[in-house]
Amino acid sequence: MKTMENTTLTIGGVPEHFNIPWYLAMENGFFKQEGINLNWIDYPGGTGAMTKDLRNGTLDVAVLLTEGIVADIVNGNPSKIIQVYVDSPLLWGIHVPAQSSFQLVNELAGKRYAISRLGSGSHLMAFVDATQRGWNPTDLELILIGDLNGARTAFRENKADVFMWEKFMTKPLVDSGEFRRVGETPTPWPCFVIAARQEIIEQQAPALQKLLKIINQATSDFMANKEKSLAAIAERFHLQPEDAATWFAATRWSTGGEVSPDMLQEVIATLFNLRIINQQPDPVSIKADIFA
Repeated sequence: MKTMENTTLTIGGVPEHFNIPWYLAMENGFFKQEGINLNWIDYPGGTGAMTKDLRNGTLDVAVLLTEGIVADIVNGNPSKIIQVYVDSPLLWGIHVPAQSSFQLVNELAGKRYAISRLGSGSHLMAFVDATQRGWNPTDLELILIGDLNGARTAFRENKADVFMWEKFMTKPLVDSGEFRRVGETPTPWPCFVIAARQEIIEQQAPALQKLLKIINQATSDFMANKEKSLAAIAERFHLQPEDAATWFAATRWSTGGEVSPDMLQEVIATLFNLRIINQQPDPVSIKADIFA
């Protein structure tokens, strides 16, 4: 009997409800059954922290925000997008401290925006939102805070005026009276993708194919088992049942298929217009089809 050869892959993702299918698949041993030792690392610092670790080789694969990885690949990250992970947009909440004098989003032009790090989703979406509102995004004062807890500290110490983060992850802080949400804005594209370092794509394509097949089945099962999934979301991330239900209804996971060049072109053009990247490469160069 032939022994299955094991492959170790290190993958990163935000410790948020979007990644529950990964946690469940690991807990159920689905990756190990296919000979994959999956080493998962939580990244509270988000996409900017993951792009850094893809560059330095700490990560082989990452589940991260579309706009963040596209910008970093254009700026030299030796990685490629291998699949869309969540098809639906991310709904960003625009938050101020609960005691802030600011009541309307239109009062926030040029104010101090807390961002997890340069190149992060909180950075890029602050620029996207500012542009959509007719502001000059370069007028925003950026305050680096690391992660959600860093934003809480910055608010308490009056070091930042505004913080943009996924609205359901911050909902408990809004409910408790620590944050106040003054607005929200969706990403104009699918919010999360799976990316892998080029070296891993070249050397471990069969393992990556198995990885995607497993997570696609896991997300399909997660979407199909609504009652069980809602209970898992509410329990793990301390959401009210009605908030978990609202989030679940608005979220669509991808179950495979081609990464759309038109979608990537829209992201590239937006980032170029915001001067976050200084060139517009062929979108096909940003992705890799590991099933080809």
